[in-house]
Amino acid sequence: MTDYAERIEHAIPAEFHMISGSHDMQTSADVFNTSQFELPNPAGKAGGACTSALLQVLYKDNHAASSQMSWVECLRKMRSELNRMGYDQIPQLTSSRLIDVNKPMTIVPPGSTGHRRAILIGINYIGQKGQLSGCHNDAMNIKKYLINVHGFKESEMLILMDDNKHHPPTRRNIEDAFQRITQYSQAGDVVFVHYSGHGSRIPDLDGDESDGYDETLVPVDFKSAGQIVDDEILKLLVKPMKAGVTCTVLMDCCHSGTVLDLPYRFSADDSQMRLDPRMNLEKYLGKFDVQTVLCLALLACCLADLLN
Repeated sequence: MTDYAERIEHAIPAEFHMISGSHDMQTSADVFNTSQFELPNPAGKAGGACTSALLQVLYKDNHAASSQMSWVECLRKMRSELNRMGYDQIPQLTSSRLIDVNKPMTIVPPGSTGHRRAILIGINYIGQKGQLSGCHNDAMNIKKYLINVHGFKESEMLILMDDNKHHPPTRRNIEDAFQRITQYSQAGDVVFVHYSGHGSRIPDLDGDESDGYDETLVPVDFKSAGQIVDDEILKLLVKPMKAGVTCTVLMDCCHSGTVLDLPYRFSADDSQMRLDPRMNLEKYLGKFDVQTVLCLALLACCLADLLN
């Protein structure tokens, strides 16, 4: 498996970690009273369940005497909070690397001295069918967290919201933001990308999805410009990001489990991170190797289940 890990690392040079609020087939929730999550100075009452739960967990950990929360603990605490509030979403982590999820969760690596950049996208779809109420607040709450806890600067944040105050979250602007941050970011830099809005699924037209659907982000002008498909995000944001960049992504939208098409997956219900056998690895490897990788991944899953 080492050879395949090296090939994936060549295809995706940067280290990506994506927390999503739901599996591909699940929907996410818009919360009308985020006071349930006891966030410090929230931007407003409404917000996304995933963003609110994650921030609650992170703030509590930051106030602990020893901040060493692992990825496992983070996702399971998120799920516990979501269940406590009546939401059945199952958070999951996907990654460009096979990481030990029992080690501390890291947004800013220790000793990092590079730039800390962020793209924060909140879309309420004001005046449209399916209007949401909390996505702007999500973006503002994440902004506060990144500045107050991790030392991000507002001058290195791009905020896209449909509030007539910020750049509008159109398809062109979102895609341009993805492209630009890959151009600016260099080894040693830290990137945080947050999306709160609608997510969807559309029929897969090129045969690279095992379930027959591509996952999508829904920009504010989707009716005229269309949706942003996971294949495009992989091409614009994931693959071009340079080696040595640490990028954390939070996707608070429906059907978001594999919207970055990252090869490794850990769900709050799992015991360890694994190569996702459902992922079409032709995106990273040649067709010749894919069947072998899938067989090895399935064998690893079977062995792990037996050992557990």
